Amino acid sequence: MNATLKITRIGNSAGVVLPKELLAHLNAQVGETLSVVTTPRGIELSSAEPDFDAQMAAAREVMARRKQALRELAK
Repeated sequence: MNATLKITRIGNSAGVVLPKELLAHLNAQVGETLSVVTTPRGIELSSAEPDFDAQMAAAREVMARRKQALRELAK
C-alpha cells in the first residue's frame, strides 16, 4: 500500500490521519499504541507489543542491579 499523508497541526504538536486501510494492515484500532522505529530507509510503523513495556522494565531493573558486572563485560 502506498499512501501520501498530510501533516496537520494538533494544538502545539503535529499529526497525520491514518486511512482505515492502513489501520487494518497494522491490525490496529483508534486509541491503540503504535511503535515507531527509525531505520536506514526511514521509519517503520507497527502495532505495539503488549508485553514490551513490562519486558523493558524488567531489563532496566536487571541492568541497574548488575551495573558493575555489565561494565566489566563491556570492556
